[in-house]
Amino acid sequence: MRDTPDYARIVDELVQLLTVERAATDIYIGSPQKGGVGRVFGGQVIAQALQAAQASVTEGKSAHSLHAYFLRGGREGTPIEYRIERDFDGRSFSNRRVVASQENDDGTATPILNLTASFQTPEEGLEHLDSPMPKVEDPESLKPDMEVRRAMIDMMGDKVSDAQRALALRPRPIEMRTTDKLHWMNSERKEPRAHSWFKAASALPDDPALHRAVIAYASDYTLLGTSALPHGLSWMRGELVGASLDHTLWFHQDARADDWLLYATDSPWSGGGRGFNRGRIFDQNGKLIASAAQEGMVRRRIKKPAK
Repeated sequence: MRDTPDYARIVDELVQLLTVERAATDIYIGSPQKGGVGRVFGGQVIAQALQAAQASVTEGKSAHSLHAYFLRGGREGTPIEYRIERDFDGRSFSNRRVVASQENDDGTATPILNLTASFQTPEEGLEHLDSPMPKVEDPESLKPDMEVRRAMIDMMGDKVSDAQRALALRPRPIEMRTTDKLHWMNSERKEPRAHSWFKAASALPDDPALHRAVIAYASDYTLLGTSALPHGLSWMRGELVGASLDHTLWFHQDARADDWLLYATDSPWSGGGRGFNRGRIFDQNGKLIASAAQEGMVRRRIKKPAK
């Protein structure tokens, strides 16, 4: 019998991870993930950069969009510095630019991400919703993705190394439940659409800025993998090489990230070693909470011939 992870502690660690520390005027430091190995998760850098930008904006204005470019892969175990430029402060809108950098062994700094965020004072306006929330199974009727992942890892047996197994089965602060199949769940070609419910695995503090940051963090899950679905290939099986190139997120209205949210993703195009992906995030009442778009580098892994 497997031990049940302490999700309250794991989510508390996520909150700490996304709580950036002010080092000087418009300079913030993001802590590394505890026990992180390899490359920093892109959603973490986006969320920390957003938190730094949010901390620099006058109270009363909320983030309504962010646009980020990934420049280099960040290194786990090293803090990330976020430097802010206050490009605009108006009565209704404000704009911030953020450069995320990591220090090298020689003391120089290497930029890993550029992010621009826009903020608005809430106001009433014209409303419409062109595409309603897709009709999918309720999250309570679905198995957690971690159970599906564990069954697949067990089935793959010796094909999976101990390091790969530990990484794949590491408890995550975001619980996900998928209504169809993601790229790692099968090797069949399918249309480039996926639907996954997600939420923080335990309760979060009542801080709207933090909930936006957690949604930004989770928006980097599953998105790039949508462009792999028509090809029947997967990163988990070692068939692809990929990395996010840019990421855009629009916040349409506030939502709690510890309530179930539906992430409906699609990929209208891939080619030239890149895949383009879109996402819509709904609450359980069918309200459109946020929209996302991402392009990433997607290449078939070329296996080296055995010597």
